[in-house]
Amino acid sequence: MDIRGALFYLFSAVLLFSAFRVITARNPVHAALFLVLAFFQAAAVWLLLKAEFLAISLVLVYVGAVMVLFLFVVMMLDVNFEVLRQHFRSYLPIAAAVGALVLFEMALVIVDSAIGHTATAGPPPTGSNTVALGKLLYVDYVYPFEIAAVVLLVAIVAAIALTQRGEPRHRKYQDPSWQVKVRREDRVRLVDLKSEKPPA
Repeated sequence: MDIRGALFYLFSAVLLFSAFRVITARNPVHAALFLVLAFFQAAAVWLLLKAEFLAISLVLVYVGAVMVLFLFVVMMLDVNFEVLRQHFRSYLPIAAAVGALVLFEMALVIVDSAIGHTATAGPPPTGSNTVALGKLLYVDYVYPFEIAAVVLLVAIVAAIALTQRGEPRHRKYQDPSWQVKVRREDRVRLVDLKSEKPPA
């Protein structure tokens, strides 16, 4: 076994362990941190597979943005996780069925690749996979890519419009001109309190 295979098994073992700890950790902050570790290990596996763009995207988007948001939400909201765990056992049959389906599909892919049916797909593209992905997105699939961008823009505008509904008096907003004109006397009041005990 060469160094590449050893690194693959190392990263995969840590990935499986961290993914298992995500669903078994009782502390939600610990679960989120184990999910960050799982993302890093998946990015390392993608680097071994020469998928640099996917690895960097996983680290920047999920670890750098999504997981930080998850941690902020978990730590700032007062969520009673004991109540959420009360009905955990009722979801076990559905979870077992979904897990068995995923394992079956993964077994089909492994058996198909072992037989060699996927070997006739053609030679892999030469050069950087980032360049190949860019050509696919902006040349072959430029119209679906632009449609997806428009749909996301419409979703953002709709979310902002939904939050602005209601009476104006119920909206919270800031007036910068009023904030600039504020004086010290409007915010701070000095109070002279008498001492509770007379001086000795």
